[in-house]
Amino acid sequence: MMEEKQGSVAEIIFHNQENGYTIAVFETEEEQFTAVGSLPSCHKGSSYILRGQWKIHPTYGEQFAVSGFEEVMPSTEDGIQEFLASGVLKGIGKKTAAAIVAKFGSETFEIIEKQPQKLTEIDGIGDKKAEAVAEAFRSHREFARITLYLQQFGINADYAMKLYRVYGSDTITAVEENPYRLAEDIFGIGFKKADKIAEKMGIARDDEHRIKSGVKFTLWYFAGEGNTFLPQTVLCEKAGGLLEVESDKINDCLVEMAFQGDVHIENLENRNVVFLMTYYLAEQNVCKCLAAINSAGLKAIGSDLDSLIAVTETESGIALSENQKYAVKTSLNQGISVITGGPGTGKTTIINSIIKILQHSGLKTAIAAPTGRAAKRITETSGYEASTIHRLLEYYYSEGEDTMRFGKTAEDPLDYDAVIIDEASMIDLMLMNGLVSAIKPATRLILVGDADQLPSVGAGNVLRDIINSEYIYCVKLTEIFRQAKESLIVVNAHKINRGEYPDCNEKGKDFFMMRQKSEKDMLNLIKDLCIRRLPAYYTQIMPVRDIQILTPVRKGLLGSINLNRELQDVFNPPCPELEERKAGDRIFREHDKVMQIKNNYQLKWRNQEDFTEGEGVFNGDVGFINSIDREFNEVVVVFDECKYVTYDFSQLDELELAYAVTVHKSQGSEFPIVIMPMSWFPPVLATRNLLYTGVTRGKHAVVLVGSENKMHAMVDNNRITQRYSGLSVRLKALLSF
Repeated sequence: MMEEKQGSVAEIIFHNQENGYTIAVFETEEEQFTAVGSLPSCHKGSSYILRGQWKIHPTYGEQFAVSGFEEVMPSTEDGIQEFLASGVLKGIGKKTAAAIVAKFGSETFEIIEKQPQKLTEIDGIGDKKAEAVAEAFRSHREFARITLYLQQFGINADYAMKLYRVYGSDTITAVEENPYRLAEDIFGIGFKKADKIAEKMGIARDDEHRIKSGVKFTLWYFAGEGNTFLPQTVLCEKAGGLLEVESDKINDCLVEMAFQGDVHIENLENRNVVFLMTYYLAEQNVCKCLAAINSAGLKAIGSDLDSLIAVTETESGIALSENQKYAVKTSLNQGISVITGGPGTGKTTIINSIIKILQHSGLKTAIAAPTGRAAKRITETSGYEASTIHRLLEYYYSEGEDTMRFGKTAEDPLDYDAVIIDEASMIDLMLMNGLVSAIKPATRLILVGDADQLPSVGAGNVLRDIINSEYIYCVKLTEIFRQAKESLIVVNAHKINRGEYPDCNEKGKDFFMMRQKSEKDMLNLIKDLCIRRLPAYYTQIMPVRDIQILTPVRKGLLGSINLNRELQDVFNPPCPELEERKAGDRIFREHDKVMQIKNNYQLKWRNQEDFTEGEGVFNGDVGFINSIDREFNEVVVVFDECKYVTYDFSQLDELELAYAVTVHKSQGSEFPIVIMPMSWFPPVLATRNLLYTGVTRGKHAVVLVGSENKMHAMVDNNRITQRYSGLSVRLKALLSF
């Protein structure tokens, strides 16, 4: 039940300056208790009317969860002095606060707000400082007023702070004029939240701001599903269902949005399609850059290619097949080339040979991959230092624009003669746009990847579009080499890709099917495999580090969320010696295996082996919780066994438990042992290429647990969800020239 409490902050236990989240001891005339919630600009002695309700924390007991508040300015001289000395107004310490109140008494606030020049009568306060104090006071009062105003629309103090940072003193005006702009300008306020605010403000359902925002939301939603555009009829149908308005009104708004430059409408393959302008410009630019790179003259290779290939064969002790030699030659003779093939077809050998030849020819070469894990694998298998594409392009945070930018661009391009990109199936349109924009014509661009794996998480279908366009030279590798043929993982991956059922449980091999009927039995067997059976058979492994459960889904008994709860209990159960921290519906415990789930280029890390430091932790990086410090509200995670990263408690939404991850999240990774449940999953996910992608993540063993029929059904389901993408069409058009 909602209650109201009036009192003051007696002690601050924790306060996050970024989002205002506060844990404080609050004191009223009758009681003292712990208050938890968003209280921006909170200091000891601050007076509030708090609105909220009592909740029981499993560790800390009863707390008052704050859902709304109103700041009460002090009226007594002691209260005013305490407020001024609290640090709310920078530049005023205890001594100056006492002098101001001694001079102006109960009129202090009025003097600061309306006659700040009078503050110069106090020793140590000049004109500049007096105005700065007045401005800080006005901002504090203004933010308090804005926060109180926004609460009536369900906008809490956390979001109020975000709005105030963007709109400043115009916050209320901005919200009243068009609440839907919040969905675009404020991270965390999507269309649905903005729509609720607008509804409370009485805005009509067919208001043009609402329709335009709903159209953008629909396009962004489907971009999140991988599409760079939507057919106009599909967009009107989807947006119309969301908004509950007629298609004619949506079409009218689309025309206006096109004139305003928010969207682009064009006829593509005899149908009208609608792009968000961002994706349209990216597709156009990728095509333009690919054409320029592909047609430019190249720096000559040092000598005869056959001779150089022979030298690399001698140095590496590996004889290339004729198809591999052909791949090497064509890649070095083209402006852009694609090498695609499944596991065991020699892609790594080809990459290493190309790098050696480029080095012998004195050509400066960069090697990169979309993820940190994939880049690390290249370094381990080739011996050449690889980086992420983002690192290669010098990704950085632009404070002036409050956004991330690539440092390397068309104006300041990469200084390389050749750029090799591995795991190219993971590249989405926006990353490809950044990459090709920064590559000078006359640079060789070599894209290596497995086109049969799952496509990129982001919008676009870049590798497949390039291959299907037939505009870029492509070598398809199909031969499995002798050593790889000894692995059933490799053989079965190719069988799955061809639509054939895999062979399982051959003695001495590495691919197993363990049959179970119910999901509960599958779950119990997965836990038993992790804790007992696999460690007993593969005695050299470290179970938590080396066994990875992959699943098609996040929800359900065999989804990654529940699997992580269950596996945490067996791998790392609660223990008095292990500190833990609850974040939402998750519990993080010391020694837990965790995954970073968003790119954070500003997180600092320190290498404990060589004491180097750097910035950047990337989506999909897996590490272990080293320590949880409740006094400083910090969690330390170790990545790559030596890189220590410190997270504030407020940043824990960037981490997930990683005993089990979705197959999509595993792209670019390789694990010693992979376990996959085989049960009923939605047909859109239980597909051949998802099974293929999961199986190819295993290095030493793959164990499928569940129904053989469901596994066969996945092999039979060659459903590749169509992505709306115009890149292939645009590249094909270049062929006609």
